[in-house]
Amino acid sequence: MTGAAERADVAGAHRVVVKIGSSSLTTATGGLDADRVDALVDVLAKSRNGILGKNGIQGKNGIQGRDGGEREVVLVSSGAIAAGLAPLGLRRRPKDLARQQAAASVGQGLLVARYTASFARYGVRVGQVLLTTDDTSRRAHHRNASRTLDKLLAMGALPVVNENDTVATDEIRFGDNDRLAALVAHLVRADLLVLLSDVDGLYDGDPAAPGTARIAEVAGPADIAHVKIGSAGKAGVGTGGMVTKVEAARIAAAAGIPVVLTSASQAADALAGRDTGTYFRPTGRRSADRLLWLQHASAPRGALTLDDGAVRAVVEGRKSLLPAGVAAVEGEFIAGDPVELRDPAGRAVARGLVNFDAKELPRLFGRSTRELARELGPAYEREVVHRDDLVLLHP
Repeated sequence: MTGAAERADVAGAHRVVVKIGSSSLTTATGGLDADRVDALVDVLAKSRNGILGKNGIQGKNGIQGRDGGEREVVLVSSGAIAAGLAPLGLRRRPKDLARQQAAASVGQGLLVARYTASFARYGVRVGQVLLTTDDTSRRAHHRNASRTLDKLLAMGALPVVNENDTVATDEIRFGDNDRLAALVAHLVRADLLVLLSDVDGLYDGDPAAPGTARIAEVAGPADIAHVKIGSAGKAGVGTGGMVTKVEAARIAAAAGIPVVLTSASQAADALAGRDTGTYFRPTGRRSADRLLWLQHASAPRGALTLDDGAVRAVVEGRKSLLPAGVAAVEGEFIAGDPVELRDPAGRAVARGLVNFDAKELPRLFGRSTRELARELGPAYEREVVHRDDLVLLHP
């Protein structure tokens, strides 16, 4: 079992990202459950005000984190598509994209309106933030998303984050918001990520089977290598499951952020640092925000095949990719898009933001930047992918 002292980083977290799943907010047939939303809001508002603190960490006006400030909360909320089902007369989550987007369009307004009204009971302002992968992997968009969230928190508002399901096709196919929550936690430099669903933690087997037990703590991937992890539940309103939650916990923990995975009904205990759910210890340190998004959230628009020398330079030397090392191009993309970098055997070794359009690259293959600058102009004396815009997939 995880002792109280071992979860001090949870109880004393200053900036917290909380993710709630669709099944914890809606009825099985779709539509928001007002009582469930209010119950979650009650916990989050009290957490901001310091009522859930333990062991003397409460501040005068709220929970105090490492820097002495009051607790800040960012809510990543699923439920837009599920909330739009009943109003549109849909009995279950549709499989076709057009109806999913229609449900999201109706449901997102209902979801934010409900949060706005519920948080207003505590005098808390709500700000809606809808994100896509472009908002987070492209440099300028990423910076804007970060600034918006920071400013909302600085002004005392509580950001409610969701994927922009009404227009973004990749995000709906991407699955649940668990991974988004892990990446948002890194984006806002959170001290804690709490993943809430209808399951009270990770178990060493089927939670409904006799003899299975809750895993109280995960110190690293080896601790759960033997565990068979289930997928989405039976309600049919969400797309995630324990698989996406464990993956999100792994991403956040590798970025130095502790994670608690538990049920919505145990949210108060989780935020107070009590022994509930499954606690994932941090396993790594924070990296550049945008690179984490590039690795885990971007959808490559194409691929570049590298020669052996370029693979060694990129993977072993951690250098930029130059035109001389590119042997082939695949796909249609423009400068700034994410692309895969592959070795001669076709294995993806890295991902990066390309500096040229796909149609420009063939005439650059195998040529030095100096030669290209002389022939085509100074704009061509640059890397195909700069090392600052590149992340290894198998470091």
